Amino acid sequence: MHRRDFIATCIGATVAARTSGASAQSGPLTKIVFPFAAGGAGDTLCRVLAQHISQPLDRTVIVEDRNGGDGLIGIRSVKTAKPDGTTVLVTTGPTMYLLPMVETTPSFDRDKDFMPVSLLTRFEFCVVASPAVGAKDFKDLVVWLKANPDKASFGVPANGTIPHFTGSRLQEILGIPLTRIAYRGATPIINDLLGGHLPFAIVTASDAIPQHRGGGVKILAVNNPARSPFLPEVPTLKESGVDLAYDAWYGMWLPAGSPPEFAKQLSGVVATVLAKPDVKDKLLAIGLVPVGSTPEELAHELAANTAFWQPIVKATGYKITN
Repeated sequence: MHRRDFIATCIGATVAARTSGASAQSGPLTKIVFPFAAGGAGDTLCRVLAQHISQPLDRTVIVEDRNGGDGLIGIRSVKTAKPDGTTVLVTTGPTMYLLPMVETTPSFDRDKDFMPVSLLTRFEFCVVASPAVGAKDFKDLVVWLKANPDKASFGVPANGTIPHFTGSRLQEILGIPLTRIAYRGATPIINDLLGGHLPFAIVTASDAIPQHRGGGVKILAVNNPARSPFLPEVPTLKESGVDLAYDAWYGMWLPAGSPPEFAKQLSGVVATVLAKPDVKDKLLAIGLVPVGSTPEELAHELAANTAFWQPIVKATGYKITN
């Protein structure tokens, strides 16, 4: 064999070996479906997970943002995916338990169509007021709303969401008629609060914290049963005299019929990843508190949240047409 042919053969063999090795290490392609737009905290959570679970699962993991239909487009795509461990759903708990409550004909059954994997992170919603209101605390806001019934409105990032139904429950508890204004996301809400066009809103706390710390708006209360680690100085709604406390969180599911042993393996890998200091730091920086759980614990959390919100949602009579 000529020297040139020998070198070419060696190079070809090396490339083939590397390609084969990469294929063996990466295993099947797995995609994490996130049913909302890219760029937010949930999308970041998915990308952090994809980066860190790939090696222990011995497979390539990618993120697919499938925005639309208030999360339904992405959820339906996972529902109908092959239950072979190659498609994973990551979404908020409220998406999974609220959508079946508000659809006239539910698109999915969370218990029959999906297999729980893990509770991932917790986050907070908050009541945030415009500087125009001049409220130092939640009780001040209540006084202002009663004194200004013609201006008693609040903003939410979208209809049919936890902020929507939190506002409905506040109206019932406080006995104050409130007008709900649905926006497309939190950014225009914060802008209207800053401009004095909206007295208060209910949004994800992480969306309001920058302006709260800068003195632009005032976060008056958080929804959690306990005070937020990001806002230890801000009382809960319950501390503010309103008997309303709930958790908000992200979870992970597989299509129903997926191998239970893979769900258990994936749950364990996710819990290990979420406990890593560098992962914790990344998630805490965007307002997410890492948790990690067993599939059974996620199923319990989902059932408890469904039982909590079912009567509240039903009382509003709110429905969306498929």
